[in-house]
Amino acid sequence: MPHYRPLPRTDHARPDTALPLAGGWCWFDTVEEVHRDAPARLIPAQDAPAEVLSRLTAPRAPLAGLDMARPVLMGILNVTPDSFSDGGQHNDPGAALARAESMTAAGAGIIDIGGESTRPGASEVPLDEEIARTAPVIAALRQRSDVPISIDTRKAPVARAAHEAGASLVNDVAGFTFDPALARFCAEAGLPVCVMHAQGTPDVMQKDPRYDNVALDVYDWLDERITALENAGIPRTRIVADPGIGFGKTLEHNLTLLHNLALFHGLGCAVLLGASRKRFIGTIGGTEEARHRASGSIAVTLAGVAQGIQIHRVHDVAETREALKLWMAATVAAEN
Repeated sequence: MPHYRPLPRTDHARPDTALPLAGGWCWFDTVEEVHRDAPARLIPAQDAPAEVLSRLTAPRAPLAGLDMARPVLMGILNVTPDSFSDGGQHNDPGAALARAESMTAAGAGIIDIGGESTRPGASEVPLDEEIARTAPVIAALRQRSDVPISIDTRKAPVARAAHEAGASLVNDVAGFTFDPALARFCAEAGLPVCVMHAQGTPDVMQKDPRYDNVALDVYDWLDERITALENAGIPRTRIVADPGIGFGKTLEHNLTLLHNLALFHGLGCAVLLGASRKRFIGTIGGTEEARHRASGSIAVTLAGVAQGIQIHRVHDVAETREALKLWMAATVAAEN
């Protein structure tokens, strides 16, 4: 069965045959029909199956109060001692709150708070410790701001404590495969979720990742997980898909996914790109220290925006916001 990748464009000269991409700022009139066992071919968009076009064009529903018709920045707040880029910088509650408020002021539409590092080689954190790291910070931020808050966790008890403290979205890097109770809790609480692809757990995921076709393999895995979440009671309109850049992928895998990001609009969900400061950016850009990878991270973010990706998980909010404003002003036609 073929997959269909729209070829996104933003040019102001828009033909009558153009279709809106996910109700956002991009449009398309051509689709790449991709096969596992045959060469890909380009076809007019209107020649794609009706069900495919419906998923590709339908506006994405608001999530946690966020409008998906424009790019949204998700500010990263790791309240951990060992995250790959900012470990130890914000595990003090006061420092964490100050960081969250500064990212909100800089233009973050949502703050993603995590208490368990998922860097390559990281070990699991005990439940009580993860809750103690995250819930107080969420409660303190909620008292001072109405910014949407996401809890970055694989575990139902952590998500429950975070929701009680004020979190309004659950972001699971394990794609809701680690804790069977997590999807049930999100369904019962009516929470939107982000389902991310990862090959293997953080402690082993970078050992020797392999795929038959990384773009199609990740797409099919996410499609299966989204169906499972729907069966658990979470409607597709409350699901975000994340191809999981850097999670069980080589540099070449990451680049192939970035080249094919528009494919994931076919899932019928908003799509999240989380590439900020990751190792492949340092490898290509020549920047060893993760904290110095803002320029490369912004370049990858804008490449994702050019493919219509709605949510961008970033460390460097102010710099990315400035770049995004300029990119949109210079690239996207005003009527869009």
